[in-house]
Amino acid sequence: MTAALRLGPLLRYVDWQSGTSATVWVESDRPCEAEVRCADGAGGSARTWQVAGHHYALVPVTGLTPGSETAYGVFLDGEQVWPLAGSAFPASTIRTPAIGAGGGADDTVRVTFGSCRWSAPPPEAEGVRARARLKPFGPFGPDALDTLASDMASDMARDVAHTEADGTGDHRPDVLVLLGDQVYADKTSEATRRWIAERRPLTEPPGHQVADFEEYTRLYDESWCDPEVRWLLSTVPSLMIFDDHDVIDDWNTSEAWRDRMRATPWWRERAVSGLMSYWVYQHLGNLSPAELARDELYKAVCSAPDGTEALREFATRVDDDPAEARWSYRRDFGRVRLVMVDTRTTRVLGEGARAMLAPAEAHWLRGEVLDGRGSYDHLLIGTSLPWLLPPAVHDAEVWNAALCAGERGPRWARVAETMRQRADLEHWAAFPASFTELTELILTAGSGPDAPATIGVLAGDVHHAYVAEPALPEAVRSRVLQLTCSPVHNNIHTAVRLGFRFGWSGPGRWLGRALRRHGRAGRPPFDWERVGGGPWFGNQLMTLTLRGRAARLRLEQARAEANDSGKRLATVLEMEVDTGAATDPAKDVRGAANTRARVRMK
Repeated sequence: MTAALRLGPLLRYVDWQSGTSATVWVESDRPCEAEVRCADGAGGSARTWQVAGHHYALVPVTGLTPGSETAYGVFLDGEQVWPLAGSAFPASTIRTPAIGAGGGADDTVRVTFGSCRWSAPPPEAEGVRARARLKPFGPFGPDALDTLASDMASDMARDVAHTEADGTGDHRPDVLVLLGDQVYADKTSEATRRWIAERRPLTEPPGHQVADFEEYTRLYDESWCDPEVRWLLSTVPSLMIFDDHDVIDDWNTSEAWRDRMRATPWWRERAVSGLMSYWVYQHLGNLSPAELARDELYKAVCSAPDGTEALREFATRVDDDPAEARWSYRRDFGRVRLVMVDTRTTRVLGEGARAMLAPAEAHWLRGEVLDGRGSYDHLLIGTSLPWLLPPAVHDAEVWNAALCAGERGPRWARVAETMRQRADLEHWAAFPASFTELTELILTAGSGPDAPATIGVLAGDVHHAYVAEPALPEAVRSRVLQLTCSPVHNNIHTAVRLGFRFGWSGPGRWLGRALRRHGRAGRPPFDWERVGGGPWFGNQLMTLTLRGRAARLRLEQARAEANDSGKRLATVLEMEVDTGAATDPAKDVRGAANTRARVRMK
């Protein structure tokens, strides 16, 4: 029987050093030889490997031409399975960077990023009678990734060239950075609940949440089989990191939280399965072919008739001791450096030494940021969780951390721990020593003659978007910005929305200072302000266009067309990051953190 393509292809790694290689991830329904054939003669093949009855391959593609774009197809045991027959989308292609005389990529780099995508289809697609108030896109509105795919397909059909210096006229990114909550293990759709109910009783823990590896595979099927997202991920290289909902809400918030979860009978299998599925579906594609060749677990899984036990043993060790694995990684795109940081598994949770990153992980981050300073013009730090929150929210988390640590006695500590878990007070601000350490690293990277033009901290999690700029010492030569963008497809409760708006207000700042005084926490090292307006609520994506030492930021929201006949990405903010000039189509421009944050209207 002929093998079939179950999931994928996903274009993952594209080599920006030579412009000649890439990797493509696929899942088939049985063991087979997976092959990628490109129109220009490049290609590669790999035998599938097995985990828990599922069959995967990460196909290395070699022989690509730098500065080119080539269509490709996927073949299983010699039979073509991609593109899908009758597909309305353009051919999937691999685009490689141009390589300059100095041996490095010298082209424009466009980085699109966001987080928090609940992928369940609208109720109509699930066979549930929709209420009249629901739109064709479901209660959350158009999915930003779906909408990006539609706009890209339209551009490619019209043969829009990627030649303009600022990247306008072409929606296609060079890399798509997904900053967490790619799947929601604790929030399943009606269709997935019905599927789970056929396997086990929903009356037993963890109920409608996923329980094991097989149920995780269902989440990825639901997310990545979406036709528009499937085509998008086949054409745009993607980089990923997990956040809490990839495993469970508030994952590793505190020591008390961890102890409570470990006491439940179902948590161990959930945690191990979450790490196993992340390794298969997300982590491997983040690695270069050279890194894969050095990965002992990958070699063991590929060489075994069934790699399930090896992967399960690894995930179990990591759950016991996070130092067994490093999920963080670095990618250089010409003179743009991206350092993606795992802010979930390596946390130190004991109240005496709470840290967002374990010492070894913090040391790794510092080394990757400062390695070869002067060799990159732009530094991007992806953390999934914002470094700079609305000031009142930041102060509330600092205050809560002080109370949990016993600054006001055991009674306050108990109350504060309950508050921390219920209100999700677990961002960088909730780990004050780590906040200071990250700040000092950014100040070091941004100072001196080798400082990059910009430093951007990319984050999501908080289900809205904003740009914040700190007022830093004159010695800091880089433009430093907190760039927060979420959700890709989700919502936010009205009370939380009002709370975030209040967090930027004058009264909110006053309340934050009062909380700090009560917690004996002192003042923050600097102030920060929003740049360009906002905050913005809706399904959205941010894009950085980086060329030389120039940088441009765009925030786009997915909007339904009139009469819900279609969808489009609408620009709500454009900003020249290197000069501070900003354009806000919504005409909601406010003050800036310092004289570099100049704002102008369109």
